[in-house]
Amino acid sequence: MSWETEFDNWTAEYLPDLRILCNEPMSRHTSFRIGGPAKRMALPERREQLVLLLDYALACGARPLIIGNGTNLLVADQGLDRLVIDTSSALNRTGPGEQPSTVMAEAGATLARVADFACRQGLTGLEFAHGIPGTVGGAVCMNAGAYGGEMKQVIQEAAVFFPQEGVRFLTAEKMAFGYRHSLLTDQPEAVVLYAVFRLAPGEPEAIRETMRQLMERRRASQPLELPSAGSTFKRPEGHYAGTLIEQCGLKGLTVGGAQVSEKHAGFVVNRGGATFADVTELICQIQHCVLERTGVHMEPEVKIIRS
Repeated sequence: MSWETEFDNWTAEYLPDLRILCNEPMSRHTSFRIGGPAKRMALPERREQLVLLLDYALACGARPLIIGNGTNLLVADQGLDRLVIDTSSALNRTGPGEQPSTVMAEAGATLARVADFACRQGLTGLEFAHGIPGTVGGAVCMNAGAYGGEMKQVIQEAAVFFPQEGVRFLTAEKMAFGYRHSLLTDQPEAVVLYAVFRLAPGEPEAIRETMRQLMERRRASQPLELPSAGSTFKRPEGHYAGTLIEQCGLKGLTVGGAQVSEKHAGFVVNRGGATFADVTELICQIQHCVLERTGVHMEPEVKIIRS
């Protein structure tokens, strides 16, 4: 019996109200607008559903892949023979934390939504995150940041489900945050359920103005008008990825429908009809050229899902 048949039978019995999509195109769930069908996609509405799903999916060989807005994913065109669990659809509640000046947000909540909520509460500290297109779960996992701010500065604790241990509540210190890295980067089976942000009192109008200014800077410098996965490469130590790529004369380099952005060389964009093969080949060409001319290895920041 295939894993998907087992999964269908199990969910019908134990999670009959769970929304499940069959052969769902991943191109609808990634900011690159690239990716073939996932055999099954589940959209849990409660954290309890998510935990049960993960436990069963691991047991039946469904190789679960947790996604939020898919803003850092490049998925193969042939699709995924696995269970994709989308947290952004319903696991996205945001509200006041239990302690003063804190905000609680579930894994699927967008950073923009959380920053907006904090602003309305008169809490400052998340302005940098307002323009980051991802969700809380992915942001915590990779210590997302921009304009001098990052998750490790504002996370009080995160509730994380470890399949072999259960739920653990990890402080920022225990999360071992680094540049685009955390404890969870090395434990991909672990899943963020929610995070609590510790912020500071501020004036909503001033907070809103800061977010507006940062968004203007983002729009002016980044190719937001085209599908992409944000910064394609991590920042090499002592360098900036976009600067290295531009210095190597690669701005505008094109493979099929994929192109090194003419606006910001740190972005690979989908000019229209780009395939997984187009993007991965372009990434390889950039890596080879930059390494050959500068001696610097470019490590992708985008998460490449081949199967």
